[in-house]
Amino acid sequence: MARAGLNRLSPRATWIVVLAANAPDVDVVSALASAHTYLRWHRDFTHSLLMSPVIALLPVFAVRAFKRGAGLWRAEWIAAWVGVLSHVLLDYLNIYGIRILWPFSRNWYRLDLVPVIDPWFWAALALALAAPALSRLVGSEIGEQRRGKTRYGFGAAVAALVFLTVYTGARAVWHARAIAELNSRTYEGAAPRQVAALPNVFWPLSWRGLIVQPDEYGLVPVDLLQEFNPLATDYLQRNPPTPATEAASRSAPFQGFLQFVQYPYWTETPAPEPEGAAVVKLYDLRFGNPRAPGFVATAVVGPGGDVLSSRFTFGEARPR
Repeated sequence: MARAGLNRLSPRATWIVVLAANAPDVDVVSALASAHTYLRWHRDFTHSLLMSPVIALLPVFAVRAFKRGAGLWRAEWIAAWVGVLSHVLLDYLNIYGIRILWPFSRNWYRLDLVPVIDPWFWAALALALAAPALSRLVGSEIGEQRRGKTRYGFGAAVAALVFLTVYTGARAVWHARAIAELNSRTYEGAAPRQVAALPNVFWPLSWRGLIVQPDEYGLVPVDLLQEFNPLATDYLQRNPPTPATEAASRSAPFQGFLQFVQYPYWTETPAPEPEGAAVVKLYDLRFGNPRAPGFVATAVVGPGGDVLSSRFTFGEARPR
């Protein structure tokens, strides 16, 4: 963004925009406490629209403290604010979500258009970042001489922004098509109460379909280049609450996860020890399931209903 034009606002704009585009993730310091504390605070108020102009002040102060040069405070703050808003927008696009309306709403908002880490985004940005060095190398090899200040990387930066805009728009169209496919069928004779199309990491035309019914979930692949097959749906029974799940839900890791989870799936199995204890697990089906685990809270509940241990993890060993 700096090379695409924001660097005209100040000689420090490039450093300011780089820091500003990452500033909302200052909340990662919460990971020093625990995984569930990180889950509680990550993408919280630092990713809200209301706080964005305040967060934008941080990179301006930081760069001005270490890098001298002329430049207006207001211009640099505007450049930083654009950088912060770009981060908020990108996080809003993916399946993790953000609390963009804090403090007026504690709800998570997301568009489900891209995965948390999208290789196409990273490839476009990497090429734009490498373009100036390649331009200088080619220019020096052919003995190119230019008068005035050369704006290396301007064309590549603009091209990257155009690509990301078009790519995101295409993702939105494909997402809408996947949702329409899921809604157009019945599952075990019943229309879906709710559906979600979750992006796969590498291929943007392939989606993970999620069917939400009162007593079960359905997991089904959706490939927009192939005919949709609802018979390929894998069903997970939604188990009713039990004393063990109720006890686990009162522990701190589960409390934090329950504020975040969008498609909760509970399991309860006997614990190897002590006798009569149960292992309770809570999954968010956006990020995995018992056969391919992702975000999961786990508790061991004793026979008397006391929680012997409880933790949240961003992944666990997959069963073979």
